[in-house]
Amino acid sequence: MKDENCIFCKLANGDIPTNTIYEDDYFRIILDADPVSLGHALILPKNHYKNIYELGDEEAERIMPLAKKMAIHMTEVLGCDGFNILQNNNEVAGQSVFHFHMHLIPRYKDAANNKGLLTFTHPGITADEIKDLAKRLKM
Repeated sequence: MKDENCIFCKLANGDIPTNTIYEDDYFRIILDADPVSLGHALILPKNHYKNIYELGDEEAERIMPLAKKMAIHMTEVLGCDGFNILQNNNEVAGQSVFHFHMHLIPRYKDAANNKGLLTFTHPGITADEIKDLAKRLKM
């Protein structure tokens, strides 16, 4: 299923030209048009899913092995020193295009190759609060 109004659907299905580095029946991987580092790429499902909550089970089963395969390949080709695999869900988490996608971000020791590093702030949670949270979240 494709959303005719979704730019990422158009990119994933070849309706708009891209710098494609991989394609199969489920995904197209393209270089990001506004990369945060050399080689920054996006894994785009060909079907439309707004976010991980809607992602099809078949695509979910296939995306991590593909991300791993591409991270290994990109590290070998680019000679990067590290790698981020990032996926955002909803605006508060940084999602700006509402078509599920996964970022493949090669990282280099030389900061000149990076537009920015990922940073997170410690939320100030105590050890007891963590234990209580674990109880609530346990499946």
